[in-house]
Order: sequence, then C-alpha cells, then structure tokens
Amino acid sequence: MSETLKFALFQVVILAPFLTGYLARKKFKNPEKTTKLILRSNIIIIEPLIVLWCIWGLKFTSDLILLPFAGLFLAVLGLFCGFLFSPFLRIKGIRKQTFLISSSLANHGFTMGGFLCYFFLGEKGLGLSIIMVFYFIPYVYGFIFPSAKIASNKIPASTRSLKKLIHDPHNMPLFAMVLTIMLRLSGVKRPYINFPIEALLLLSVSLYYLSLGINFTSLEIKNLRKEHFALSAIKFLIVPLTTFIILRFINPDQTVMAVIMIQAFMPAAVFSVVTSVLFNLDTKMASSLFVLNTVIFLLIILPAMFICRGIFF
Repeated sequence: MSETLKFALFQVVILAPFLTGYLARKKFKNPEKTTKLILRSNIIIIEPLIVLWCIWGLKFTSDLILLPFAGLFLAVLGLFCGFLFSPFLRIKGIRKQTFLISSSLANHGFTMGGFLCYFFLGEKGLGLSIIMVFYFIPYVYGFIFPSAKIASNKIPASTRSLKKLIHDPHNMPLFAMVLTIMLRLSGVKRPYINFPIEALLLLSVSLYYLSLGINFTSLEIKNLRKEHFALSAIKFLIVPLTTFIILRFINPDQTVMAVIMIQAFMPAAVFSVVTSVLFNLDTKMASSLFVLNTVIFLLIILPAMFICRGIFF
C-alpha cells in the first residue's frame, strides 16, 4: 500500500468515526461515560502494544538526537506561551489547565505533521518525523496527564499523590516505552512475526475520533474569541517564528531542520481533547479550540506553507 493511499485511508478513519460519534451522540444515555470508556480502552490496551512494537524495531543514530529534543522544545514553548497569555485571558482553574494543554500539544503525528513531512520531503521526512515524536509518550503520560489529574482533583503534591500517579492505568503507554528501552538495552531483538501494526493504528485513531465526535457538542466562537485568537497566535506565529530563529543559529542538517519547521506549524492536537475528557477539564472549550484551530490551519496556514516552503524549509 502506497503512503498516499495510507494517508487517504487514515483520513477516512478520522472523518467517518468523528461523524458517526457526533450523529450518534444522542443515542447514548451517558455520552461522557461512553467517551471515557472508549479512551481508556484505547490507552490501556491498544496504545501500549503500538508503542512497544514501533520503538522496539527502530534504529537510532547519533545525528538524529536533535529531533526528539526539538519535539519536546515545541511542546514546552507552547506551554510557556500559554502561561504568558493566561493572565490576559482571565482564566483560572480547569479552564486555564485546558488552555495550557491545548497550547502545548500539537498534531505532530502521522495524520497531520507526519504526512506533511512525507509530502514535502519524501520517505526520509516521514521517518525523521516518527523519531521526532518520541518526546510525546513521556511528555504526555509523564507530565500532561499527572498535571491534569492534579488540577481536576485538587490532589496535593505529596508522596501519596505521586504513588497514585505512578500506578494510574492511563500511564500504560509510558510503561510500555520503559519496557521497550529495557529490552533494547538487554539486547533482546524484536521477533520476526507478522504483527498487525497498521490495523492497530487504524483502530486506535478511529477510537480517538469516535470519542471526539461523541463528546463534541458545538463550536463555541463568540464566548471563546480571545482564547481562539491567543491559541492561533501561539501555534501559527510565536512557536514557528521562535523555532526558525533558533534553528538558524544551530544550523542542523537541512532535512532535519525542514522536519522541525514543518512540525512547528502544526495545530492543536486531538490529545488536548482526550486529556480534558479523561480528567474532567473543560471539554467544550478543548473541543472548540481543537476544531477551529485545525480549520484555520487547513484553510490558511497549510496553503501559506506551500507558497513559502522555500523560505522556512
């Protein structure tokens, strides 16, 4: 199957479950409970298998070490900008936490950033983009999820709360990553079996967007004008411009730099909605920010990237 056909299939897997979930929302007695059940099944059962298999089979070289650090830098930079905007937006509590997560997490995966790296740079670009998102698992499951849980449940920072966070089943993908690293360090090679990785990926993406459709109620623009404007400024101006300036000083490999710049323009991630649902944050706000931010990217930013690609990458 060609990469283009795979991408087309992934888009069908995104749109069809989202529309199905949205249209079937009223048929669920408790849509929020259903959404959480779907998300938890995905995170606890399916994602750990994908993480274990993919990382176990990758080959690492020293010249690619910049990529995962660059991915982490983009996430932390977005988070920092979110903190700077928060006082002007006058948001506190779970609304602030929701905005911070939306500011930090971006759609760096295969369904957006990864595909664009393939489209602009070929198979090498796609491979490098996969390496770049290594930061995602430890960052989301080791920092975003615990901070969201503390913000929603008012858990004080203590040894007891730390133990609860460590034993949280939502951290299964993180545990799978640690297990994979241990296997690699021990010299255990991945077995040569026909592992259904593409089927698991399709299933995982479908479940995420199905839950998003079930949870999505309406696109709030009027009441969230400031938040939408701030998020767009962070995602499409501050983060890419700052990244561009820093990369000019570092001057890495040209293809590596191109991958980082493409990913620097990515909109909010679906995981911002996933996190808000799992930990009882402001789900309506998270859904609205994700949807409108993605629409702005597709209609304005993506065409601009095509026109100006000779400048940035």
